[in-house]
Amino acid sequence: MREIIVLAEHRRNEIRDITFEMLTKGRQLTETINAELVAVILGKNIRDKAETLANYADKVLVIDDDRFEFFNSDIYQQALSTIIRERKPFLTMIGHTSYGLELAPSLAVSLNIPLVTDCLELEFSNGNLIATRQMYGGKMYSKVNVKKSESYIVTIRQGIVTPIEGKARGEIIELPPPVIEPVKKKFIEYVLPTVGEVDISSADILVAVGRGIKDQANIPLAEELAKTIGGVVACSRPIVDKGWLPSDRQVGSSGKTVKPKLYLALGISGAFQHIIGMKNSQLIIAINKDPNAPIFNVAHYGVVEDLFKIIPILIEKIKEVRKKT
Repeated sequence: MREIIVLAEHRRNEIRDITFEMLTKGRQLTETINAELVAVILGKNIRDKAETLANYADKVLVIDDDRFEFFNSDIYQQALSTIIRERKPFLTMIGHTSYGLELAPSLAVSLNIPLVTDCLELEFSNGNLIATRQMYGGKMYSKVNVKKSESYIVTIRQGIVTPIEGKARGEIIELPPPVIEPVKKKFIEYVLPTVGEVDISSADILVAVGRGIKDQANIPLAEELAKTIGGVVACSRPIVDKGWLPSDRQVGSSGKTVKPKLYLALGISGAFQHIIGMKNSQLIIAINKDPNAPIFNVAHYGVVEDLFKIIPILIEKIKEVRKKT
């Protein structure tokens, strides 16, 4: 039976969300082409992570070895090349992350397999792989009919697929440590990026402002609303371009991908670039005085009104309710 392989990405002892997103998409694809879903994880002392992955995949291939304690694209490439040559999967999925961007191109070249990067969607038609990608900074979407091949490698953008809790009970297969040729690249240390005042990617509630906020002097109003409902303020790109909020607050294709429980969009029109970064939020409420604003196409609830009329009322009503509880 054909296989779809998903490379599990983990960092600092945690499996990253992109892994579960790819496994969810991989499961959907296996149902259309009658294939098995196989997760591959490389690392040190990773049995517990393999157990977690077994809930999502039909098989989990594990290489537990000191050499894989930290990510090294040269070592990963050698191990994965061996696995792919032996198993000949129809598709190998890798996250479009700092890891994947370093690993996928060299892996594809070494195997002479077609590579499609930064995929938003995948489908099969008459045995061909069709990938949806963004072009021109998100202003256009294109469907790429990939050259027919026995095997493909793709990188998947984060935040595009909502992970579905696994119900499988896959077989865990421990592979022997592979022969690895000496490499020049060495892991030295993790250097974490500077953490801003808030991390919007981990917030449960976001109050996002766009051009409709009109002036930097009005942002404290959004901050008061966010504080009242226990959230934090985010924004669209124009707000960052004006210097009204720092770049770590930006949502969108050139900012951060977020999936909060509540996304309250204030005065955001809803350009492609912004929508791609927040469309998987659990609940989206949009306030915009333009009834034709694209944000309403993804919002679960919408209010067509001037946000400066709505926000003070919201703050007042929420405070009233809290006083009664």
